[in-house]
Amino acid sequence: MKLTTVKQMRGMDRYAALSLGITEELLMENAALASVGLLQRELGIPGRKFVIFCGAGNNGGDGLAVARLLTSAGGRVKVFLTASPKKYSGAAKANYDILCNLEGDIHLLTLVDEARVDTLHCDAVVDAIFGTGLDREVRGLACDVIHLINECQRPVLSLDIPSGISGDTGQVMGAAVRATFTVTFGLPKIGNLLYPGYEHCGVLAVTHISFPPALCNRDELTIETNERVFLPPRLAEAYKGAMGDVLFIAGGANYFGAPYFSAMAFLKAGGGYARLAAPASIIPFVAQSGREIVFLPQRETASFSLSLKAKPELLALAEKADMVVIGPGLSLQDETTKLVRELASVISRPLLIDGDGLTAIAERPEILLKRKAATILTPHAGEMARLTRKTVAEVNADKIGVLRDTAEKVHASVVLKGAHSLVGLADGRVYVNLSGNPGMATAGSGDVLTGCIAAMHGLGLSPEMATRKGVFLHGYAGDLAAAQKGQDGIIASDILEHLPQALKEDRAGTIERKYFAPPLL
Repeated sequence: MKLTTVKQMRGMDRYAALSLGITEELLMENAALASVGLLQRELGIPGRKFVIFCGAGNNGGDGLAVARLLTSAGGRVKVFLTASPKKYSGAAKANYDILCNLEGDIHLLTLVDEARVDTLHCDAVVDAIFGTGLDREVRGLACDVIHLINECQRPVLSLDIPSGISGDTGQVMGAAVRATFTVTFGLPKIGNLLYPGYEHCGVLAVTHISFPPALCNRDELTIETNERVFLPPRLAEAYKGAMGDVLFIAGGANYFGAPYFSAMAFLKAGGGYARLAAPASIIPFVAQSGREIVFLPQRETASFSLSLKAKPELLALAEKADMVVIGPGLSLQDETTKLVRELASVISRPLLIDGDGLTAIAERPEILLKRKAATILTPHAGEMARLTRKTVAEVNADKIGVLRDTAEKVHASVVLKGAHSLVGLADGRVYVNLSGNPGMATAGSGDVLTGCIAAMHGLGLSPEMATRKGVFLHGYAGDLAAAQKGQDGIIASDILEHLPQALKEDRAGTIERKYFAPPLL
């Protein structure tokens, strides 16, 4: 499903009205009908008491339309306005006027306490205070109302987006409603899918409000959810080399787990042949757990990291591989980071750079432009900050913008790891991944992701598609682990062990649709 910026959605509204004749009044009515339908399904309406908070503008108008429909369906409705009704125009004013004609119970708030008793004793709250275009910190009466909604312990339905969430970034603008349900209109906005906005949405659903498929699927909308990527079949005559032959350049003193998890995840996710080039002294320790891995001992520094003298052999090994992974647990020794930079610029195979490899590349990311084969980078927010010379706060404040700019500048597929990991491609497309859970925030999880992506390439996907597929399967394996053990205490081994089941369910097509897009109303 495509996602939009606030500006893009406004453009779609205008196009629908001016070119398709789908008027503002009809769009608002359809939005309200879908929202009331959800309330009917989840809570029931006749005899129920609803408190609706309406702000200025069309989001408030949506709330007024919901109030009218709930009243018509037998609900008991009380509307509190957080702004003067004189600010309404167009469809919002029309709905306000109709509700007044119906003698609706409407009150203009001056103090939050005027709504406290009704809010604490209603059956459900409808949040229609701010829409997706909020561009300032929430203060004053609106802030007080948001806190009251969050304290009331009643089911809360937010219209389009929880009030206080930025539609373009998902960031909390001072204070934000924590909804039980959110119905977003037309298409999801970026802020509906990025954290913390997504978490504030509760159960998220979408209604197209009469937008035709041609409008919702326009090529200009380059941000979308990470839709299912289909794998080629595993042929009966398959052999290990045909399932991917990947060289892992990884490992160093004190980092025995990272090379193991990356190489073993490749095998657990369906890859055929994992070769691990690591400092000679650490291989006996890794081999105790990873007996299926082919080990290639390399020359090392006095600190037991890969030596620059290993470069000729590593280049020769790389030429025989289908893909090269470099970085997991390499360490940040000066000689080793220099080796990474020299290898990255000349390796002729598709190259995935992770972990310490990213820190090495961050000193001179422009060397990636020399590459002719595909490049994949898998930074978390801290590594992305080093790559872009920004702060972590700056990265988190504009995740999609920073990701898109980085992918285009270094001409690579880039995974910005985190809650709802993002995959950015060099052509400007961005995919929001919906699998995964907080239990995966544990050492070694990123190394498992590296192996997953490499395995998807080994199974026959292009580097770009392999990146998207690997990110999804990694998150889904984490969800399977959490379902079995709970989120607390999941370790990388748990994710690793659930990769075959994740792959099995993916091939069977039994994975729930919610992993690929919010449900449509």
